[in-house]
Amino acid sequence: MRTGTREPRAGEKPTTKPGPAGRQRGERGSASALLRRFVRQDRNDAWAVRLLPRIAFGFAAAYTLFALASSSGSSFVAVCGLLTLGLAVWSLRRRRQLLLALTSTLLTAGMTSYFAAAGEAARWGTSAIVSGEAVFGYWALAGMALLGAWIPKNHPGGRGVTVVGADLIIAVASGVGMVWPEAGVPIGFVGVSVVLTLRGGGAQAVRNGTRKASGSWSGRKGRTGKDS
Repeated sequence: MRTGTREPRAGEKPTTKPGPAGRQRGERGSASALLRRFVRQDRNDAWAVRLLPRIAFGFAAAYTLFALASSSGSSFVAVCGLLTLGLAVWSLRRRRQLLLALTSTLLTAGMTSYFAAAGEAARWGTSAIVSGEAVFGYWALAGMALLGAWIPKNHPGGRGVTVVGADLIIAVASGVGMVWPEAGVPIGFVGVSVVLTLRGGGAQAVRNGTRKASGSWSGRKGRTGKDS
């Protein structure tokens, strides 16, 4: 005698649909899984391991910066400067040579300004105009090194390393300018020009041009000798 339901055969899945009790169990299972995911923070769970700590530390950093910026006007300017610098560094994180060059240029500007001020304080009798002109000259040389490293289309070496080498020459020249103010900027100009020429492939171009000129001159001399 047949009934309304039949028994499933071997290897056959039951055709009965889960009732309300099964749905409630599934919902409870998903809720418990989400709760477990939120609380346990499994190592393989990128959402829990990475996102939650970033949110927590982000709120803490934002509140700290807000508290510091609201304390005084100078603190507000300092916080804005740090944020701007951080955004600039983050935007240049893949351009390491440019980031290295900009960092070296800023350090050189501060170092040369300090050397000029220290030399002025040590001399006492020298006018402040001399040190001011020297600082402007050192800054101009730093900008010349920064631009000169990026002017060649095919640079043989690292452009940032070239700027660092030129900035070292400028720092040495500013040290000389503490004792001899009139000689600091000319020495720095000559040194920066030499570094840019050697690092930018200018020496190779001059050498190739000299070889071509000497070759053409020898060829003309040989032809004139044959004609005579």
